[in-house]
Amino acid sequence: MKIFNLPDLGEGLPDAEIVEWLVAEGDEVKLDQPMVSMETAKAVVEVPSPYTGKIAKFYGQAGDVIETGKPLVAFQLEGEEDEELPDEEPAATEQADDETAETEEVREDSGTVVGAMQTSDRVVSEVTTIGGVKVTPAVRALARKLKVDLAQVSDSGADGVITAKDVKAAAAAGTAQLGKAPVFGGSKAAVAAPVTTAAPRPEATGEWEPVRGTRRTMARIMSESHKLVVPTTLMDDADIHAWAYGQDITVRLIRSLWAGAQAEPGLNAWYDGEQNLRMIHKGMDVGMAVDTADGLFVAALRDVHAKHPADIRADINRLRENVANRSIPPEDLKDYTVVLSNFGVFAGRYATPVITPPCVMIVAAGKLRNDVVPVLGGFEVHKTIPLSLTFDHRACTGGEAARFLKAMIEDLARPE
Repeated sequence: MKIFNLPDLGEGLPDAEIVEWLVAEGDEVKLDQPMVSMETAKAVVEVPSPYTGKIAKFYGQAGDVIETGKPLVAFQLEGEEDEELPDEEPAATEQADDETAETEEVREDSGTVVGAMQTSDRVVSEVTTIGGVKVTPAVRALARKLKVDLAQVSDSGADGVITAKDVKAAAAAGTAQLGKAPVFGGSKAAVAAPVTTAAPRPEATGEWEPVRGTRRTMARIMSESHKLVVPTTLMDDADIHAWAYGQDITVRLIRSLWAGAQAEPGLNAWYDGEQNLRMIHKGMDVGMAVDTADGLFVAALRDVHAKHPADIRADINRLRENVANRSIPPEDLKDYTVVLSNFGVFAGRYATPVITPPCVMIVAAGKLRNDVVPVLGGFEVHKTIPLSLTFDHRACTGGEAARFLKAMIEDLARPE
């Protein structure tokens, strides 16, 4: 029996999500036959069978996330005898079962909704005292749901703690409704002052759903950037009043990035904070940020420094088509040297874009606008592009970033 572990699908990612099995358990498959579709950071990749044989067991179904290096599928090869396959991590499963059983036992003893609030005669630190009432967060939530006033509930737990059983009993008896004053001794003359309580929190109208695919990867990358990078953002405007008619804005922005790198090569670079190493690139690959309903894609335009504008436009169109079809080659999703985000096609003037390590810089272009500018003692209306440059201050100085941005602005000001 052969167990096939999920390989690194070419992007250095820790996991991938199963989109669809193209075979079934028990099927006979051939070497290199498409076996399963896996969604990586930005694309859906078909994983071929590494063997010729019979599919013995799947270690996940559609929607499951498999870690790189963990079992994906088991094969029975020709001439091998049938054998019972273990789960992926039996030890962990047994431990989880033990913990579940222990938790259920404590829940039964304490009568709480979530977790172990008390054991024997000891109350744990999750119990809090609010308004003279000892209660756990879970029981407070239950009381809100059942519209029970905890101040009117009799406690039965150790050390005077109100349990879930107490709340349910009060709700069933109707003796502790929110807004209802308690009555003592059965005498109408002894009615206490009304208890003032906060209005119950409205129930949520949406539904929780798992974050998967591109959005899951985006969340991981953004979290890593937040932990690793020391970001600083510079903002300025590029005057494009002199442009000839029909200029391609995105292509001009990409050209200006190379102009910035010629002035300050240190921003067209990668930085390794763990080893304190920096690599300054001799060429430029631009990662284009593309927004979709599934999340943010960043795919690379290669060797923009050496290409004609028409070739760059063709590459941009190809990139957008691949994103729309979810057919981006894995090699196009990594190893860009700088990143460009043209969010201004939708709205917004300036931003603080997030850097994707190991890159040390990202430039974002805002929505074009007309500004009144002074010219020879008078005023004119010029079209401008707002620019925001975020750089990793561990790898770049403020002066370097400012000179890079200045070179971009000067290049964008040219007529062609």
